[in-house]
Amino acid sequence: MKNKEIVDKNIVVPGDLLSDDPTKSGEGTYVENGKVYSLIYGIFDDKDKIRVIPLSGKYIPSIGDVVIGLIVDISFSNWKVDITSPYEALMHISEYPRRIDSSEMSKIMRVGDLAIFKVVDVDSSMKIELALKDDQLQVLRNGRIVELSYSKVPRVIGRAGSMISLLKNTLNINIFVGKNGRIWISGKESDEDLAVRAIKKIEQEAHTSGLTDRITKFLEEEKNGIHK
Repeated sequence: MKNKEIVDKNIVVPGDLLSDDPTKSGEGTYVENGKVYSLIYGIFDDKDKIRVIPLSGKYIPSIGDVVIGLIVDISFSNWKVDITSPYEALMHISEYPRRIDSSEMSKIMRVGDLAIFKVVDVDSSMKIELALKDDQLQVLRNGRIVELSYSKVPRVIGRAGSMISLLKNTLNINIFVGKNGRIWISGKESDEDLAVRAIKKIEQEAHTSGLTDRITKFLEEEKNGIHK
């Protein structure tokens, strides 16, 4: 049974009691004397397991994460990719969807290009390997990118994808949220502009309750203003 005082709070600090059920302990928590406590300062979430989402800090990748990366350098057999992590990420030429020669690399993905990658390996020294093989993974040639703290990504997605669905359906845009806090948006310019403003509002108010209702109202009011 969860502690009532904590369940009603969005923000928790280290040492806050979160639950009396140690089996529910998840990311950002610890167990002591059969109870679950917050390990860090962040947003309390009990959707599946109990976890605390940090409000700040750098993105640390895990195998299976799908991220938006920026090509920053090209070597003989690797693209070097910035994924907003403190650690270097590389994609080997063999991880491209088809067989290519090293002389083609700069034509396929140039320095400054953005693409959707999957993290396929993270070793003990934090060497990060990326891939670009699934249908979902692609070079992004249009649209625009929004960057925010990776810790706010769950709020942009929403429970069961509710916030993303709201943005897509209201604005008729394509949108992809990278686990590392980069978000790609593509649609009409006015809809892209409004999506960027909505995402920034979500980021600023991520710690508050009733956010989906406020974003719904914000989008409706702004769209009416745009199309008058």
